[in-house]
Amino acid sequence: MLRAAQSGWRRPRFARRATLRRSLRLLGSFRFEQTDPAVFYGGVAADTADLVGDFYRDLTGRSLRGTVVLDVGGGPGYFADEFAEAGARYLPVEPDPSEMHAAGLSVPGAVRGSGMALPFRDDAVDICVSSNVAEHVPQPWVMADEMLRVTKPGGLMVLSYTVWLGPFGGHETGPWHYLGGEYAARRYRRKHGREPKNRFGRSLFAVRAADGLRWARSTPADIEILAVFPRYHPRWAWWLVRIPGLRELLVSNLVVVAGKRNSALEASATPESAQSPRAFGFAPR
Repeated sequence: MLRAAQSGWRRPRFARRATLRRSLRLLGSFRFEQTDPAVFYGGVAADTADLVGDFYRDLTGRSLRGTVVLDVGGGPGYFADEFAEAGARYLPVEPDPSEMHAAGLSVPGAVRGSGMALPFRDDAVDICVSSNVAEHVPQPWVMADEMLRVTKPGGLMVLSYTVWLGPFGGHETGPWHYLGGEYAARRYRRKHGREPKNRFGRSLFAVRAADGLRWARSTPADIEILAVFPRYHPRWAWWLVRIPGLRELLVSNLVVVAGKRNSALEASATPESAQSPRAFGFAPR
């Protein structure tokens, strides 16, 4: 069951950005995902950098400047400019070489590799983020565990994914995914004469909001779940994650934010950053 912390609770910094205007802007960009991905991913990239920067400041009291940000499933690197502008070193990892070069972008340090077996040592990066990737991975929670593994103590992990039974769960095959992923894929092929880019059972999988909440509850003792909320909703609708069933239909994209404990950092924390991390937003414990 989701609940806010009973003591020391304060609203996460990012909540002030979670307005209805932002929601409408992001949702309106979805129509360009297939036809003009730079428009869609450009807006999502800016929003992601803001989200990550706000939670990192909540956790550490510092900005992104000088941090190393690993983007799992970073594709062609649409997020690179936004994180570079914030002063971070951005490293995308992507298993598909065609995706890495799809937009003609060149990102120094880009790595080809699987999110389910990240080619990085333990405690390698300050921040590990993945945006709209987990639904394309056959074992998304193995990927989530890998993201925690490579995050340094005192660092931040942000996982955001599309919920299967939400309105965008089927991606370009929706809303027919409500009748089954395989049916939706066949219908798309009949209508368009080609396979969908996101093929159910191969590159698109049914991941539920409940799956993310269950994973969050199972994290080790050195992991604090800082917040769980619907990414594209205004702050006043974040309560939807608390309601079983309803959250599967209406949350559309779930964000899980986690911090890896660092005892030395906690001991020297400033008053701003010394709040209990579990106090940020709604936390599933």
